Amino acid sequence: MVAAAGVIDEEVRRFAALGDEWWNPSGPMAALHRIAPLRIGWMRDTILGHFGRAAGADAAPLAGLRLLDVGCGGGLVAEPLARLGAEVLGLDPAEAAIAAARAHAEATGARLAYRVGTVEDLVAEGARFDVVSAMEVVEHVPDVPAFVAAATRLVAPDGLFLASTLNRTLKSFALAIVGAEYVLGWVPKGTHRWEQFVTPAEFAAAFEAAGFRETARRGTVLDVARGAWRLSRDDSVNYFIAAHRAEGVR
Repeated sequence: MVAAAGVIDEEVRRFAALGDEWWNPSGPMAALHRIAPLRIGWMRDTILGHFGRAAGADAAPLAGLRLLDVGCGGGLVAEPLARLGAEVLGLDPAEAAIAAARAHAEATGARLAYRVGTVEDLVAEGARFDVVSAMEVVEHVPDVPAFVAAATRLVAPDGLFLASTLNRTLKSFALAIVGAEYVLGWVPKGTHRWEQFVTPAEFAAAFEAAGFRETARRGTVLDVARGAWRLSRDDSVNYFIAAHRAEGVR
């Protein structure tokens, strides 16, 4: 899932080792499968709102949009977005993760492209996309401002940048690491490092330095009674964030 400036080899190896387990809803990525409906829904609605499109009953509401999913891993975000009509490229430095993503797309008939590489590779090629997403990625890179600077360079002039990550709070340490990794076993131990979590203020500062402006942010919380995730004003643990170029910046 790591895919940016200063890629951490240890992180790449950890996610590469998942292999076919990426798509096992009861496996190591079970937490991502649980939150998938919420995050795909938020991404879809945020993209539609940004481009002035109505959701309606269109089965392919993202048709005509080029989307890059950075740190795509096994394709848990890239493939659903492709099914919504977007022209999707999934990017990840882990060859094994890309192999798993391609195998799953072939098995399900999903139409999208995958590539082994980093954002810097695409920046060097002058690539641009209508939407660039980095879901559960920035907490795995060593230099968040450098990552944001590189990733946002791939966003087309009127495009959109989307991300999700974990806030660096005492609550996130208790719930996302102690609770999720060591007590409940929702994610493998060692998946996260609390000191690498990113506060909304740090994200906003990185956006500003890159010539972008935050346009939306929602927290996500687990509704224990329903056993499902929901959007919330509480961003003290997990949150989604969106940004586009500041006025006059190209």
